[in-house]
Amino acid sequence: MQFIEMSGKVLLEVVTEHGPSPDELATVGVTDDSIVRVNRQGDIELRRADRWDLIGGLLGDFEPRVKRETGLDWV
Repeated sequence: MQFIEMSGKVLLEVVTEHGPSPDELATVGVTDDSIVRVNRQGDIELRRADRWDLIGGLLGDFEPRVKRETGLDWV
């Protein structure tokens, strides 16, 4: 599976009305300093101390936003 990894702060810049709200992300533990990753299907995972947790998903045309905001490609 391929992912793009980013901070919680960048994730908040990527989400739109078609994805989880900032309040929903905060409720599951996303902060500006969190490490999150998004796969090509739009699934968002949050890095915990001992695992990755699936916390939501991005919808719509998220790929260009993720690439633009992070400057990264899928790895």
